[in-house]
Amino acid sequence: MSRELTVDIVHNPSSDFSLLPPRASDPEGRLRMREPLDLVVMLRQHSPDRLHIAAFAHGQRTPRNGTPNAYLTVTAGEILRSAARLRSIWRDQLVRHQPLDADGMPLGGYPFSEAVDLSAHVDSACRLTGNLVEEGHYFLEEKLLAGTDRQISGFRAFLLDLLAGEERMRVSFDSDLHLPWPMLAVRLPDGQDPRHGFLGYRHQIEQTGASAYAPAQVDANIRAVPVTSLNTDSTLDGVGRARDVYKLLNKRTRLTVRTRSEPLLEALSEPVLDEDVMYFWCHGAFVDNGSPHPHLAVRLSDGLPIDADLVERKRSLHHGSTDAHFRPFVLLNACHTGQTSPEPGLKHLGGALVKLGADGVLGPQIEIPQLFASEYALAFLEHYLCGSDTAGEIAMRLVRRFVDDHHNPLALTYSVYCGIDSRLETTG
Repeated sequence: MSRELTVDIVHNPSSDFSLLPPRASDPEGRLRMREPLDLVVMLRQHSPDRLHIAAFAHGQRTPRNGTPNAYLTVTAGEILRSAARLRSIWRDQLVRHQPLDADGMPLGGYPFSEAVDLSAHVDSACRLTGNLVEEGHYFLEEKLLAGTDRQISGFRAFLLDLLAGEERMRVSFDSDLHLPWPMLAVRLPDGQDPRHGFLGYRHQIEQTGASAYAPAQVDANIRAVPVTSLNTDSTLDGVGRARDVYKLLNKRTRLTVRTRSEPLLEALSEPVLDEDVMYFWCHGAFVDNGSPHPHLAVRLSDGLPIDADLVERKRSLHHGSTDAHFRPFVLLNACHTGQTSPEPGLKHLGGALVKLGADGVLGPQIEIPQLFASEYALAFLEHYLCGSDTAGEIAMRLVRRFVDDHHNPLALTYSVYCGIDSRLETTG
């Protein structure tokens, strides 16, 4: 007679396939396989006039008719022009906002650039931010996802319902087009604060791309005291909270300060640049190179333009080397550095750093007020150096703090590139 056997499971074998084994530099197994993303949106350019979008939601069953996807009705050029327009609106309405008197004459300077807390201008700030919400919603629904055919209509409904219905998802936009994703918005039901419709407010957001694959490297070092660098233009030393940022890094990390390009380029030329955090506090600007596409560069005290090609050239000797090491999280606190590329095929500094091995890059999409930039950096680094939260978690938390407490949406302009799960690992 057959008999059913009783089985007691005293070991969980599946965990052995879902967790990374301990390694020499991580004897306690603190570095584990990162959790699956909640949502991945893939935007691919098949030709100048052909864009395809698809979405993969973790934990959801794939429908019988396949993964939600559609061909867009707009071209890459149209979307990139819309992105440039959105950035310029944020710049003109916030960074360069200037009140006018009854006769239309300017009153004073740029109050939104001269304060981090906009409570003294709450009516104007809320009105202008409300307009930016509408612009973000218009970009997402009426430009990027425009169309009336069944496929695009179904995909639009699926994606917008998911983005508006959930909160605090970890969302990766794996896209050939580098767009200001955190500044886009969904429309919320009546009674909810429309500012909470910004994607960067609702969710952890990162941009990735096809060229963002880092080289193979040796294991990361895990140490008690993090190693950091401050790469800066010394003329900015007295701006806002800049001195407090220096004090924070100097007190809690082993800090290297570079004020000129030569030491920075020498460090980049070395096979091992073993820093946990690289912080850039300097100017960023587009350089006119005589072509229709100016390139982005940052400058330290000596003014030498440091761009993607220069950084890649300095590390080109170590391409493919398993002995080379370059894996910092990079905070590019300079204007426009969150624009990883204005269009496919063009390189920007953030993308080059990730390609060389950086664990992630964070920077603003637009011209950013120095006062706000210094405040944002201090808040971000205070959280990041604790080692408990990821870059994606911190970026979302700061958006909510500045929007809700200070009526200031500028934290939404800071974009995470390939670093949503970046976290400082220490033995402390």
